[in-house]
Amino acid sequence: MSKVFVVDTNSQPLDPVHPARARILLHGGKASVFRMYPFTIILKTEVLEPEVQPLRIKLDPGSRTTGIALVNDASAEVVFAAELDHRGQTVKASLDDRRAVRRSRRQRKTRYRKARWQNRTRAQGWFPPSLESRLANVLTWVNRLSWYAPISAISMELVRFDMQLMENPEVSGVEYQQGSLAGYEIREYVLEKWQRACAYCEAKDVPLQIEHIHPRAKGGTNRVSNLCLACEKCNTAKGTQDIAVFLKKKPEVLKKIQAQAKKPLKDATAVNSTRWKLFERLKATGLPVECGSGGLTRYNRTTRNLPKTHWLDAANVGTSTPVVLITKGIKPLKIKATGHGRRKMCVTDADGFPKHHKERKSSYMGYRTGDMVKAITPKGTYWGRIAIRHRPSFRLGKTDVHPKYMRRLHRADGYEYTYETKGVRDAPPHG
Repeated sequence: MSKVFVVDTNSQPLDPVHPARARILLHGGKASVFRMYPFTIILKTEVLEPEVQPLRIKLDPGSRTTGIALVNDASAEVVFAAELDHRGQTVKASLDDRRAVRRSRRQRKTRYRKARWQNRTRAQGWFPPSLESRLANVLTWVNRLSWYAPISAISMELVRFDMQLMENPEVSGVEYQQGSLAGYEIREYVLEKWQRACAYCEAKDVPLQIEHIHPRAKGGTNRVSNLCLACEKCNTAKGTQDIAVFLKKKPEVLKKIQAQAKKPLKDATAVNSTRWKLFERLKATGLPVECGSGGLTRYNRTTRNLPKTHWLDAANVGTSTPVVLITKGIKPLKIKATGHGRRKMCVTDADGFPKHHKERKSSYMGYRTGDMVKAITPKGTYWGRIAIRHRPSFRLGKTDVHPKYMRRLHRADGYEYTYETKGVRDAPPHG
């Protein structure tokens, strides 16, 4: 079971405790709630020379989701787990929209001065905003967890398993694809590219096989662009038929497969672009950083008979992984990066013209949009995130609630939090 973080009155992190122990401390008046997500309590006394067991934070960086796990190497227990959803795709889309608006405005030739194109400089070490967002999210949570738990080391997945490249760094082209990459690396690449589902019937959670889109019997190659995933039934039914013949009655599926086959794996590119930058920034924290490969992570998870999830992948990163991992009862915290609002002074329409010039305040009556609150009203009890209005009636889910009934549980900090089990959202942790 996920444990509760504990800090003393000087905000010094102590050993996490069982939720039952945390309730005893809270009900006995010896502690109070310090933070809701992750749930942390603060003692009302100082602990002199505490004896704590060091924890290791383990990371499985991803383009869309990063797995996070806190592991006690001595007891082999997973203390805390989380899955962090990034907003890099949203950042990229917003920048594209802004670029389109600016470009259309310039082409209208209504500017009062000449365009200046070389007046922008980039600082040394500049990174694209969509990738910088991913790095900032991970570093933010490494720092936060270091405040609430006695973390002494970091493990992160850094490189992919590629023995062919290790043996011959100069190998390239077709020779490279015919080496070890054609084994493990290509399988992992194809699994990610086709989202671990059959390309023909979209079946998931079934045994999948590597399928040649253009059959080898008719001159097809083993290149990645000619590979997809297929369940045994679809693979057998297709046989050596040309894909256009096999999907003659399903033109929409044929078009989708042909487009996906040519599509590059942008998520893998994003991870490859950020992994060394993340490694450098994690080393700057002063904690020892252990690096592991994707092959080792998969080997650790498979030999321990654990299902594939982001947080379990994180728990199995590196050679420091205990022989037996205790994961019973762990409910990962789902963290979604939402940002802190927008920088626009006013909202614009599709042509770039302002819709209004009225100044918008970020807070009202001490509340901000995104605050997590609990409201006890005559009609019932509600909890969740609020959307403020500039009048004493805030939006809470599908209900309008007056602020006098509200009690803030968690301030808006750029993230959304949920505990999900089989698609069902739970109430706030530990009451």
